[in-house]
Amino acid sequence: MQKGLIKEVIAKQSQEKESLSRLEYVNRTKAVKGPKWMSSSLIKVVLGPRRAGKSVFSLMLLKGKSFLYFNFDDPALVGEKLDLYELVDELHKFYGDTKFVLFDEIQNLKGWELFANRLHRQGYNLILTGSNANLLSMELATHLTGRHLPIEILPFDFQEFLKAKNFSKFDQKPELLKLLEQYMTFGGFPEVVTKNQHPRGYLDVLFDSLLFKDVVKRHKVRFSEQIDQLGSYLINNVSNQYSFRKLANILKFKSDVTLEKYLKYLEEAYIIFSLSSFSAKAGERLRSPKKIYTVDNGFVASKAVQHFSDNGKLMENLVFTEFVKRGFEPNRELFYYKTRNGREVDFAIMNGYEISKLIQVCYDVRNLDAEQREVKSLIEASDELKVDNLTVLTWDDEREVKKNGKTVKFKPLWKWLLEIEK
Repeated sequence: MQKGLIKEVIAKQSQEKESLSRLEYVNRTKAVKGPKWMSSSLIKVVLGPRRAGKSVFSLMLLKGKSFLYFNFDDPALVGEKLDLYELVDELHKFYGDTKFVLFDEIQNLKGWELFANRLHRQGYNLILTGSNANLLSMELATHLTGRHLPIEILPFDFQEFLKAKNFSKFDQKPELLKLLEQYMTFGGFPEVVTKNQHPRGYLDVLFDSLLFKDVVKRHKVRFSEQIDQLGSYLINNVSNQYSFRKLANILKFKSDVTLEKYLKYLEEAYIIFSLSSFSAKAGERLRSPKKIYTVDNGFVASKAVQHFSDNGKLMENLVFTEFVKRGFEPNRELFYYKTRNGREVDFAIMNGYEISKLIQVCYDVRNLDAEQREVKSLIEASDELKVDNLTVLTWDDEREVKKNGKTVKFKPLWKWLLEIEK
């Protein structure tokens, strides 16, 4: 890459950085840990889907500091071969002598791990952002073992959403529930929440961009139409169970191996999550049908083949994403559970080596049959797993039900979302 072009890109990106820095921003829940993170010499790796606010969050971590900045997702870099150490020299010439560095969308740089490692050894305090969850697992674990700090930034949680809406009148429940309904339907991507973007149009384009940039292009997928159909099918079946065989039959995949690979790509790009059923036996966990969730409820509205009005499914997906935002790792600390009689509990929370909490999600428990069904599932699972912390999350119903010597707490979703957990 020509030195003149590097200078042009750095100058252009510095203007973009300044524009981002001047924006009004919503203070993220994780920002409270910022000073502690920045005082550490560990490489900060900020991960999450595109447009979730990773860059702005990283800029806020560096507020008041002089730092080098470069975005590896710049269109001007396509097809160009970067001399990375020449790049660092040019960045210093532009920004001055500093050891703080922010590199955006680092997954676009081939061999980034070795480059980051070398800068880290030279005493640089690095923040890297990436839109691929694989950075957390394989690449980071292999090359930056013990030298990195992963930070996940997902679309706004409900508390951040309310901050963005300047809402603080928590005693005005009708308005609070109206905002919760909006959040549950259109999700928490910052530009949807703060800029009044048309949710369906914006999110439809964003979904296609995630699919193309972080799946098709990154993994050189040959059958892009097939993976698009897979993504759309899963989004339209959010909160439902799936098995590889059933998916392969429905979508006419000739190979289970290809299907499994495509599912992994969608998960790496933060488009979907798969949740396993809890079992004390690891083999049974792997063999059990998975439940599908998406990173943001807005994708459900934008990709729905027909009008999606299943509030129960939307509410369950919202609860799942909230657990992930609170730091619970799916399939390690967070599961669903099926009793021996086939009754399903939506979420089983693991603490250490044991399940410590069981949670059902039910939009409308005014129906006596629905209440009895949810309570019966929890009681049955409670007996099998020896767990007494039992909760049904509802839209706006709060009480306790006692049965078989156990207490099941019914709690409104809004109240649970406003709690600080983990």
